[in-house]
Amino acid sequence: MSEIESPRSDAKRSSKELTAPEPQLRSVSSLEQAAILMLSMGDEVSASVLRYLSREEIVNISQAMARVSNIKRPVVSDVISRFFDEYKEQSSIKGASRAYLSNMLNKALGSDITRTLLDGIYGEEIRAKMAKLEWLDPAQFATLLAEEHVQMQAVFLAFLPPAMATSVLECMPQERQDDLLYRIANLSDVSSDVIQELEQLIDRSLEVLSMQGSTVHGIKQAADIINRFSGNRDQMFEILRARDPQLVSSIEDQMYDFFILSRQPEEVLQVLLEVIPLDEWAVALKGAEPEVVKAVHAALPRRQMQQLNNINRRQGAIPISRIEQVRKEIMAMVREMAANDEIQLQLFREQTVD
Repeated sequence: MSEIESPRSDAKRSSKELTAPEPQLRSVSSLEQAAILMLSMGDEVSASVLRYLSREEIVNISQAMARVSNIKRPVVSDVISRFFDEYKEQSSIKGASRAYLSNMLNKALGSDITRTLLDGIYGEEIRAKMAKLEWLDPAQFATLLAEEHVQMQAVFLAFLPPAMATSVLECMPQERQDDLLYRIANLSDVSSDVIQELEQLIDRSLEVLSMQGSTVHGIKQAADIINRFSGNRDQMFEILRARDPQLVSSIEDQMYDFFILSRQPEEVLQVLLEVIPLDEWAVALKGAEPEVVKAVHAALPRRQMQQLNNINRRQGAIPISRIEQVRKEIMAMVREMAANDEIQLQLFREQTVD
């Protein structure tokens, strides 16, 4: 208990220096509080915690930790104090850990029976390793699996998170996809020999992950930067075109993202609002950058703005995949209309003369 009581007593002492601890915490989000706590624990302890988080949680908390700055000591004390208060409320008697049960059951039943039993209680331990593979590019997965027996490919995909398994399956030869899906659907029990082979395959995949460098989609990144660049874009394009016309063409292809709607003239947006249903705009604008939302709202007549607000209240939370798909469909229509000269689309703000 001494390891817990000492920080708690420090937090109590710190609380005397605070005049209004709760208001301070209200200005710090839950994610920021988690980031502060992780930074306070040090890298080794934080790394142990990260092993139990999903890929999305790791990305979110890592970004929050990178953004934390100028946090005053009283706020840190508040966060730590809150953590130990909640820990105290929830930590009375907890279930036995897997290690505890494993040691106990090994003595009573033997290792083979114990592993089967624990897999039923906790879920296969192999899934923890598989979660780390979410960082591997799906195309690389498909290449790694190409040399494996088709049944092993099916087992591997069965243990992957569904979203990742779908991405990997789509990267595999189309004539094999149906067979793999059929084999996955017919899986139930997997023998210990197959599990051992699967673990070896996972270890090889993790080695590939550890050796690979960072992937940067340079053309897409350049397009996104130019889309958001506040300086003279046309001059930048002229300089780039003089160096590599083909590269500029590739960048322009990537510039048709949802953000460019933020700099279109109101008359262009009004045309788009006439041909694209409000229901789709309501989905596409969810979580969009403020410049885009402001531009579209400004082009909406008051009656349609009220309708859009009503749709937003009804629809609630929307999956990110659905939002991205609708945005992609809208931009495909925008690009088609621009190609047919139905609208004059600006990929970058052109210089004008009065």
